[in-house]
Amino acid sequence: MELNDRIDAALTVFLDRQAAVICGIDPSLAAYADAVRDFVLRGGKRLRPAFAYWGARGAGLADSPELVACVASLELLQASALMHDDLIDGSDTRRGMPSIHKRFAALHAEEGWSGRPGGFGAAAAILLGDLCLAWSDELFCSAGMPFAAVAAARRDFDLMRTEVSAGQYLDVLSEVRRDVSEATAAKVARYKSAKYTIERPMLIGASLAGAPDRIREHYSAIGLPLGEAFQLRDDVLGVFGDPAQTGKPAGDDLREGKHTFLIARASAAADAAQRAALDAGLGDPDLDETGVQRLRAVLMDTGALADTEERIGVLAAEAEAALEDSRADVDPAALQVFAGLLVKAVKRDF
Repeated sequence: MELNDRIDAALTVFLDRQAAVICGIDPSLAAYADAVRDFVLRGGKRLRPAFAYWGARGAGLADSPELVACVASLELLQASALMHDDLIDGSDTRRGMPSIHKRFAALHAEEGWSGRPGGFGAAAAILLGDLCLAWSDELFCSAGMPFAAVAAARRDFDLMRTEVSAGQYLDVLSEVRRDVSEATAAKVARYKSAKYTIERPMLIGASLAGAPDRIREHYSAIGLPLGEAFQLRDDVLGVFGDPAQTGKPAGDDLREGKHTFLIARASAAADAAQRAALDAGLGDPDLDETGVQRLRAVLMDTGALADTEERIGVLAAEAEAALEDSRADVDPAALQVFAGLLVKAVKRDF
C-alpha cells in the first residue's frame, strides 16, 4: 500500500473513533463530525506526513503502523490551519468544494435557523479548526510510538504550531499595513510555509528516530530552501494557476490582497501606472476577471513573474545540493524519495 493510502487509513480509523465520541454526546453533532471527515479525507497531498515519515526513515527508524499514524497527525494540523485560513481570507472553496464556513452557512440557510448564516458558518469553522488542532496533538501522542520518541519530537511539533501561527499573523499584518517589502514577504514565506511544510516535519521525523545533530542539520539545509520554493510556487499558482488544479478560483490571492514575493517584486519595479493598478486592484474582493488580467499583466511586464520563477530555480538547486551533501548520513531510500518530493513540490506535479 502506498504511503498516502496508509496515512488516509490511519486518519480514517482515528476520525471514525472520534465521530463516535462526538455523536455520543448528541445526534445533532453528526454534521459536525462529518464535516471534519470530509474535509480531511477528500483531498490533499499529504506532504507534511510524508516529509515526517521519510525524515524518520532517513535517520534509520524502521517502518511501522505506529509511525504512520503518528505522522498522520500533521494532516489534522494542516486541516486546522486551512479551516482558519479560509475564514480569515473569506475563501468560498477549498479543494474544489465549499470551505467549512461556507458549508455551515449553507446548512444554516437550508434549515431556516435563526440568526445570520455567515455568523454560524464562521463559528463552526473556528470550532472545527480548534478541534482539529486538539486532535492533531491527541493522535501524535496516542499513535503508539515509544514515549521517549514522542517526548523527543514534542519540541519540534510545538515549535511548528507556534511558527505557523506567527507566520499567519505576519501575513495578515502585512496586508493591513500594505507592506509589500521583499523582506516581509520572505519572512512570511519562511514561517507560514517553508518551515511548517517541510523543515519542521523532517525534523519531527528525525526526533522520532533519535537522530544526531548532523542529520538535523542536513534536514534543515534541505527543508528551508525547498519549503520557500514550495511557497513561491504556491504564490504563482494563486495568481496564474488553473482552478481545476488549485481547487480555488483564479486570482483569489489577488482579491485577498496577499503580499507575496511576487507582489513585492512587482511593486519594486512598477512605474506609476503599474503601481496605481496594483494599489487599486490588490485586496479588492470584487475584482473581476478583467481586473485579474490587468494585474497579471503588471506582474509579467514588471518582470516579477520571471524573477519569481528564477528564485524558485535557485532555491530548488540549493535543496538539491543539500541532498547531495547528506548522502553519507541519510538513508539512500529516503534521499530518493526526498528528490522526488522536491520535484513535485516545486513543479506541483501531483
